[in-house]
Amino acid sequence: MSISDFSLIFTVWPFFIAGLLGGWHCVGMCGGIVGALTAGSAPRLSLHLAYNSGRGMSYILAGALAGAAGSGSMMLAEGLPLRLALFIFANFLIFLMGAYMLGAGRALLWLERPGQTLWRRIQPLGRRFIPARHVGHALFLGLIWGWLPCGLVYVALASALASGSSLQGASIMLAFALGTLPNLLLAAFLLTRLKNWTHHPLFRKTAGILLLAYALYGFYSVWKM
Repeated sequence: MSISDFSLIFTVWPFFIAGLLGGWHCVGMCGGIVGALTAGSAPRLSLHLAYNSGRGMSYILAGALAGAAGSGSMMLAEGLPLRLALFIFANFLIFLMGAYMLGAGRALLWLERPGQTLWRRIQPLGRRFIPARHVGHALFLGLIWGWLPCGLVYVALASALASGSSLQGASIMLAFALGTLPNLLLAAFLLTRLKNWTHHPLFRKTAGILLLAYALYGFYSVWKM
């Protein structure tokens, strides 16, 4: 396998599926800010679209930076061995994400701890805009909350890093953001029903099995080299 062959493996659809089927986790992480966005008044679609647009922009920026960092690292080291190591690590995290969705409750908690320090510094910047009075406030809140420590986000970022391309890294995070969008939009209007739906065992097991299969395919690709 050459370096160019990795472009065939780093497709974006698994990250869209991870975002979509991992909706129960997204609602749990961001449900509070979604509810606080309008402070108990009737939800406004424009505010929630702006909030999620800002969140997606932060994801895309992080993905582009991770991909660029991966590209730079590979230029300084032996390209293929380093990329191979990053690829194995990314698939290990995807495997853990699948295990987490299948019920291994602490499989990703360790991954969120490093981001807590940064989050404690930037979270206060957004509090003054709660509740959001207009689209600009909601957009800014989304930009801030896009950096909330989240194991699922970090798994996608690890793949963005291993892709070795700022464009590919941004694409991975865009796909992930689009996958999470339906859940968080619905959470604004149907929070109770959505929570019941996304916590259904069949829903979570399907997500977990798909992600485990994707990770195992990645490991198989390395073994076949």
